[in-house]
Amino acid sequence: MRVRDWQDILGDVVESGAESSDWRAVSGDRRGGIGEDLFIGHPSVGVFHLKTFAKNPYETQGVGTRVARKLDDELEPLFPESDSAGRFGVNQGVEDSDEAKARAKRLETVLETHADAPTTGDALFEDVMNALDSPAFGPMEYDMYDRPDALEELSDTFEEAETLLSKELDDLIDDDVGRGFH
Repeated sequence: MRVRDWQDILGDVVESGAESSDWRAVSGDRRGGIGEDLFIGHPSVGVFHLKTFAKNPYETQGVGTRVARKLDDELEPLFPESDSAGRFGVNQGVEDSDEAKARAKRLETVLETHADAPTTGDALFEDVMNALDSPAFGPMEYDMYDRPDALEELSDTFEEAETLLSKELDDLIDDDVGRGFH
């Protein structure tokens, strides 16, 4: 298992070429330390585990790894169904001003269309993600104050990755976060 920077893992998600709306995620507080845990999965790409912490309000740091090559029958029930209340999206920056203008125009059209017609929050979310060319989005089970049961089960299922990523994140925190005043 290869531990890498969390941004590199998200780069793998972006570059996977998988159906963008088939991704699902589970996230919550990190077990036994500061930060957050995130499992993101896709039926044909696999499951990734990320551990992050906010170094400051403008910078997030973390580590991650791929823990499964596919979202199989054993793992699939641990991820939320498509009708889950939570949503997540992964977005990549635009290359130039022409691309930014094109995305903004598509987004404007989506918002105008949804404002003029009966719609649902899910339909709006999906159309916005498509307008922004999001490479990964979908349902998410998330608890910002605790750990969802599915997160506990995924962490237990991938216990070796959990231990290794926790150690790597703790080392990163110790190296990057000063204690007290100087």
